[in-house]
Amino acid sequence: MRFDEVVRRLEPLPEHLPAPAEILMPVLVGGRDLRPPRIPPAGRTGRPAAVLVLLYPDEDDDARVILTERASRDGHHSGEVSFPGGKAEPDDADLTETALREAAEEIALDARAAGVRVLGLLEPFWIPVSDFHVTPVIAVVHGRPAMIASPDEVARIVEPPVARFLPDAPIEIVERLIGEWPLRYGAYDVDGLSVWGATARILSQLGAIIGR
Repeated sequence: MRFDEVVRRLEPLPEHLPAPAEILMPVLVGGRDLRPPRIPPAGRTGRPAAVLVLLYPDEDDDARVILTERASRDGHHSGEVSFPGGKAEPDDADLTETALREAAEEIALDARAAGVRVLGLLEPFWIPVSDFHVTPVIAVVHGRPAMIASPDEVARIVEPPVARFLPDAPIEIVERLIGEWPLRYGAYDVDGLSVWGATARILSQLGAIIGR
C-alpha cells in the first residue's frame, strides 16, 4: 500500500478508533476469554509506558512499519516481536517523548535528523502480566531512517509492509502452553516470527484505520 495513501488515511486519526480483530485476543483452550481489561482495576493505575509505531516508505514507495525482535533474556516479553518502546521516565515530558527516547535507545533512531513527525496516539491499554499501561504513538518519516539494533535489547529489526495488517490479511490460529495456561490466539506471521499479543493488537487497529 502506497505510503502517501497510508498517511492520508491516518491524518487525522479518527475520533472513534476501530477495534482490533477479535480473533487476535487470547482465550483458554476449552473456554474462558482471557482478554485483559483496557484499564487497570480500581485503585491501580498501571505503570505508564509508550511504544513508537513508525511508518516509512520503502524504495517502491510502499509503507512499512518498524518492529523489533526482542533479545532473549529473563522477562515477560523476552524473544517476542514488539515495537520500540518502554516505561515512562520521570524526565519524559510526555508519552510521545517516552516512545522516541526508547526508540533512540533500542534502535538508535535520531528522530530529529530523520524528520520524524508524530500523527497522534492510538487507544491505550493495560498489560496485566507486566502492569504497563501502554500508549501507542503513531509517527511517520519520509524515508527509511538510519537504525542500529541495541544488542542488549534487540535481536533484530523487522520491517514488514503495512498492508500485511489490513483487515483482510491472513491471521493464523496458534495453540500453545504459556506457563500453565493452554492458550489459543490469532497471530500474524512476519518474516518467520509469530506476532501476537499487544503488538498484534496495535497492528490490527492500525490496519483497521488504514483499511477504512
